[in-house]
Amino acid sequence: MADFPENNPDGVFRPADLAGQDPAATLGEPGRYPFTRGIHATMYRGRAWTMRQYAGYAGAAESNRRYHYLLAQGATGLSVAFDLPTQIGLDSDDPLARGEVGRVGVAIATLGDMEELTAGLPLERVSVSMTINSTAAILLAMYVAAAKRRGMDPRRLSGTVQNDILKEYIARGTYIYPLAPAMRLVTDLFEYASRELPAWNTISISGYHMREAGCTAAQELAFTLANGITYVRAAVERGLAVDDFAPRLSFFFNAHNGLITEVAKFRAARRMWARRMREEFSSAQPRSWALRFHAQTGGSTLTAQQPRVNLVRTAYQALAAVLGGAQSLHANSFDEALGLPTEEAALLAVRTQQVLAHEAGVTEIVDALGGSYAVETLTNRLEQEAEDYLARIHAMGGMPRAIETGYVQREIQNAAYAYQRRVESGEQVVVGVNRFTEDGSDSAPGASVPVLRIDPAAEQQQIARLEAWRKARDAARCRVALDELRAVAQGAGNLLPPILAAVEAGATTGEIAGCLRQTFGEYHEAVTV
Repeated sequence: MADFPENNPDGVFRPADLAGQDPAATLGEPGRYPFTRGIHATMYRGRAWTMRQYAGYAGAAESNRRYHYLLAQGATGLSVAFDLPTQIGLDSDDPLARGEVGRVGVAIATLGDMEELTAGLPLERVSVSMTINSTAAILLAMYVAAAKRRGMDPRRLSGTVQNDILKEYIARGTYIYPLAPAMRLVTDLFEYASRELPAWNTISISGYHMREAGCTAAQELAFTLANGITYVRAAVERGLAVDDFAPRLSFFFNAHNGLITEVAKFRAARRMWARRMREEFSSAQPRSWALRFHAQTGGSTLTAQQPRVNLVRTAYQALAAVLGGAQSLHANSFDEALGLPTEEAALLAVRTQQVLAHEAGVTEIVDALGGSYAVETLTNRLEQEAEDYLARIHAMGGMPRAIETGYVQREIQNAAYAYQRRVESGEQVVVGVNRFTEDGSDSAPGASVPVLRIDPAAEQQQIARLEAWRKARDAARCRVALDELRAVAQGAGNLLPPILAAVEAGATTGEIAGCLRQTFGEYHEAVTV
């Protein structure tokens, strides 16, 4: 990663650090190629970023109440967290789901669950992001079906489905299928949405989870863009015209510690993506060149010790995202090292963004740090480090091969290990953990902070709803729809229409995912050393 002491031991950046740089080529103006300074000419002077708070727990009704609360408090976008069974295609009553239903997100097994989750929400006005990958096509189909039942035109729906399967094999682990059919689902969703959901972001190419796993800023930049290049190449090979789908691609980055480095990372990402889309993929549309991104503050930086200090960490990280030009932002709640956010903690997270937007003055200046010797130098250095990684990955045969051989995973593991060694030696200070600690009983992790507890009855209640759903549906219609889905999966047709038909026929998340499991098989991670 770009390193202050190694490259500038006195901490001073000078004009000589930018020697040979052509500002017109590398910076330009905000809103113009190569978008180093932002994708909009007016940035936040035109409109603020979307304040999108991530939430979801227990059953659909409980999560729905939290969404209404967040909107009432001024959030301008929603982001859905799903529980682990939903993420890996298991119904809530599956034996493997026991003890996990509604724990780290909301349980969605049926169209009825999705209807309850979105009840009363102004879907035609508020964009909704869904953090879902292996079952992205199923959950998007449920969202579309729920909107249609409310009489809404799906073409007017706006939001994002994460749909980034490659990073699951790298850093997160909620994969289901082998890589090839998983990539088919991704590109099927691209193709379907380009026709039927023109306002929907078809993927959120995510570096966030790789950074949470321990990678450096340069690695996050490189591996995220490498995944993005892989998705674009797969869609083009499918026969899609790049400018038909590229404007709806979005990215998801971590707003981590190291404010200046993070700002530089976001600037480098825009420049690198714009160049590749225009030059490598011959895109003719500036909207395809512009990298749009959501940022979330660093969950892995939150500490259980002195948890209220996390409010300060989150504020600085949010500032980095805004100074770096984010289009939407989630600020973590201060209690997330202890459990799911309480209502009070979620409110403070929203207020953090609102103070930043309305009191800090950063929305009045477009690219406030542009031209700083430090920022521009670090932007260049991060870009070069990321390009070096991209060249190595290309030489290996591309990102899928780099993942299958374990190269990417090893690079992240090594970076995480090096960081942990620095923390344990005291070289890397973590306030409240290895320095500025407190003594006494009240200093135990979370001792003075309320923690959200999931009602143990929530799992049985969700299972009861699922059983009632199965009894009430037309079982014969459901079987026919699943058989039709299986037939398409065995061929080469787009899977989104039969998935939507199965959802509308009453099939569950687990039944649809299971049908595809029977056809595609399951992925088993190779052991790498």
